[in-house]
Amino acid sequence: MIYKSIWIVASVFILSTLMPERAFAVGSMRCGTHIISAGGRRGPDKYEVLKKCGEPTARTGNSWVYERPGGATRVVVFDPSGSLTRID
Repeated sequence: MIYKSIWIVASVFILSTLMPERAFAVGSMRCGTHIISAGGRRGPDKYEVLKKCGEPTARTGNSWVYERPGGATRVVVFDPSGSLTRID
């Protein structure tokens, strides 16, 4: 019985280290030591995202594209006032 518990804990740990980007909720992303999240009453603004995440790979209107290590791409979407509304 104890071996089954150890196996489950070890499996969860290994899977969480293999998929660090998936460890966060949908609508958030890691930028170095920071986590940027969309939602709430008012998300962070463009200045705060730029300060924490750096220059995006591409900008298209109110959408910024960040190419993450390992080939993952995240699209950060702002509303017209500049507040973060969604991360895809």
